Amino acid sequence: MHAELPRFTGSVEHALDDKGRLIVPARFRERLGAGFYLSIGRPDPCLALYPQATWAGICDRLESAPRKDERFRRFVRHLFAHTEEVACDAQGRLLIPTALRAYASIERDVISIGSLTRVEVWAKERYDEHAAPEGEVDELMTELGLY
Repeated sequence: MHAELPRFTGSVEHALDDKGRLIVPARFRERLGAGFYLSIGRPDPCLALYPQATWAGICDRLESAPRKDERFRRFVRHLFAHTEEVACDAQGRLLIPTALRAYASIERDVISIGSLTRVEVWAKERYDEHAAPEGEVDELMTELGLY
């Protein structure tokens, strides 16, 4: 079992620079650590940043999966083909590869959201389309016994 995993909360609206670099907000950067993983945020049309310990847990679950059929292998191939081991530069910037920007329809304006065990990076207009409808949050919190 891995040590206590970092948790992420909050959101920051910002923009990529002209070279496709994202400034990872300091509040997330310190919890992500020096090296982390950038991947597709399936099933949602966003990208996800995972700390090493969280990504290691995902890999552990995949390695111990009971089925290793062709469907499983295609999934693993797809996921890892769309995952990069990354680090921020001295200014806290992260270059998002063109293919990953295209997957998430990220052109310039983004919103980075703390989402429990990962940071999601959304194209601003796409996030607005996927935000929870009025009343859904209260209903689900009640259903989950959170209040």
